[in-house]
This record gives sequence, C-alpha cells and structure tokens, in this order.
Amino acid sequence: MMQNQCAFPASVKCKGKGLLLQSTMYYGGFGPVNQRCTTIMQDILSALFKALKSMLHPKILALVLWPVVLAVILWGGLAFFFWSDWVAGLQSLAAHAPVQDFLSRHDLGWVARAAASVLAFLLLVPIGVATALLIAAVVAMPYMVRFLADRDYPDLEMKRGGTVLGSIWNGIAAVLAFAALWLLTLPFWLFGPFAVAIPILLSAYLNQRLFRYDALADHASREEFRQVLERAGGKMYILGGLLGLIQFVPLLNLFLPIYIGLAYIHFCLAELRKLRGTPPVGA
Repeated sequence: MMQNQCAFPASVKCKGKGLLLQSTMYYGGFGPVNQRCTTIMQDILSALFKALKSMLHPKILALVLWPVVLAVILWGGLAFFFWSDWVAGLQSLAAHAPVQDFLSRHDLGWVARAAASVLAFLLLVPIGVATALLIAAVVAMPYMVRFLADRDYPDLEMKRGGTVLGSIWNGIAAVLAFAALWLLTLPFWLFGPFAVAIPILLSAYLNQRLFRYDALADHASREEFRQVLERAGGKMYILGGLLGLIQFVPLLNLFLPIYIGLAYIHFCLAELRKLRGTPPVGA
C-alpha cells in the first residue's frame, strides 16, 4: 500500500454532499505541505548524492560497466544470428492487415520491412536495458549492499528477511511486468508527449520494483520491509522516475544500472534507519 506523501495534514470527513474539514495546518495554509514535500526531496536528493559519491570508489568503479557490457553481448549476439527471423516474424503478424495489402499492391513492401525493423529495434532496446538492470540487481547488488553497509550503515542490525531465491523471483517478476506494460503502451508512443512520458513512468516502476527488495534483503525483516514500503513507497517511485531520466543522456546511461542500485541502497537503508529510530554513527 502506497501512502500519499504530500497529503494535507487535515482530517477530512464526507457526509453526503457536505465536506467537514478539521484543519491542523499552519497559518497561511500550506506550511506543513511544503515542509513535507521538502523533506521528501531532501531524502531523494541525499540518496542520489550519496550514490554518486559511492560510485567514485575504485571497488564500485570496477563494477560499473559490466551489466551493460553483458547485456550488449547477450542481445547483440542474439540479434546477429536471429535479426532476420525477428523481422520476418513481425512482418507475418501484420500480414493480414489492410495496410499490408495496400503496400503489396503498390510495390511498397520495403516500407513494411522497414517498419518491422524499427519495431524490432524498439522492442530490443528496452529488453536490453531491463537485462542490464536485472544483472545489476541480482549479481552486483549483494556486493554493493555489503560494501555500503560496512562503510555507511554499520549501526544497522542484519535481520535477513530476504533470500537469494526471493531476489531471483523478484527480478524475474519485475522484468516480466515491465515487458508486459511496455508492449501494452507501445501504440501510445505515436502520440508526441507519450513518447517521453511513458518510458519515464515505466522506468520508475521497474527501478523501484527491481532494486528495493535487494537493497533491504539483508538488513530488514519481512515486517520491516512491508513498513518501509508503506512509509516510502511514493518516494521510491519518484526516485525511480528521476533515475529514469538518465537513460536519455548519452554515455551517462552506461553507468545507470550500478548508479540506480547504489541510490536505492542508500535510500532504503536510510529509511530503515529512520523506521528503527537508530541514529547514524557519529550523530
């Protein structure tokens, strides 16, 4: 269950068409709302800054490109051998469409082949990105969690509410849900603003769904995991959306999988620390 993080601090009761407001807001009306939203952004920006700082450590830099490299090798190799089959399969799916008959009658079959190639590429890119994120979540995250926990969160007790099988299942489920949503929303990409908004929204879903489990698996109990999601689920989506913007920046997107993992580790462990009421070391 995801709470509304920027809700007005007022009790609202509805009786028929009447609305009774018992307000506890500051003078001026928006004090608590602005304060709450400011706190949310501070938590998110703090995680992003700490992730950037952590990524510059030599032990983390050694991991940075591996998820992307492995995903490119995997899907690049498959595309090298099966690209023609993929394009032909997409063409066969549209073989009985009215537009296909029109193109055939006017000797414009090359348009159908080009469209099928573009569609195959549009499908391949998100699959490659999701594969790189999955590799980072399942393979690199355990190492990064241990590294950051020792350096920045030694005060947090490890309750080990997650498991290796749970991590694998979480990753597979997240990627399958992402792929299904991508296919369902693909037609909307033809409409201007949706071509930008949809990838960001889908990235926000995938990022928080994929990395939150592994970030908390070692340190949170199952009950604490549930409570962190209830308290900070909305912030996790916002963090995922901001990180999703990086995928549009050339070169920087090569570092994205590891950076996302680091950001969610910092964010989730900080939320767990607040839930337990444990002061940071040195505070």
